[in-house]
Amino acid sequence: MTPVDAAPIALHALARVQVLLGMGGAAMWAIAALSVATLALIMWKTWVLLAAGAWSGGRHTARALAHWAEGRGAEALAELAGRRSLRARLARAAMQAARDPGLGHAAAEAETGRVARNLLQDAGAGLRALELAATIGPLLGLLGTITGMIAAFQALQLAGARADPATLAGGIWEALLTTAAGMAVAIPAQVALTWFESVVDRLRHDMEDAATQVFLRAPGGQG
Repeated sequence: MTPVDAAPIALHALARVQVLLGMGGAAMWAIAALSVATLALIMWKTWVLLAAGAWSGGRHTARALAHWAEGRGAEALAELAGRRSLRARLARAAMQAARDPGLGHAAAEAETGRVARNLLQDAGAGLRALELAATIGPLLGLLGTITGMIAAFQALQLAGARADPATLAGGIWEALLTTAAGMAVAIPAQVALTWFESVVDRLRHDMEDAATQVFLRAPGGQG
């Protein structure tokens, strides 16, 4: 299909979307805006987690922990130098705290825990907004349906004895569009939220495991 052939199809689809938005009223426009924001949020969150090494596998961290377990602290830190993944940053912070002569064991663990909480907070950024989108999408759809039903029954009352059931059915059909649209936004948002939460949980587990390995295998004077 050439661009020339695709242009009329795109224009027809756009016109159809505008008609559906007009049928749904203000609620449908709100849902459309929510869908755009949700899609942008999902794409942004995927990029953030990708940049944080959520799917990198932690190979450098594993090698650094192996060096650390063998008593080669300097090599372990060199392995993690410049790494931007959350696992690597947490392992590096734990090793630096463990090697700091000014910190006792409890203080080093507390400092590592502080760093871990900050990293996990960054990893979880945006999840509340995605949860909000999954919650209010159906509510906006329900609001649009209720207001549409009210308008349909008002029109039926005004028509009196001359009321046409087809007109009522058409009004109800248009009102139900907002419910379907709200669910169409909420379902992908909820799926993405669950997926992102599982990724963050996995990161939390890996970070806790790395910190535990550092402090369990931290002989004095790691060189």
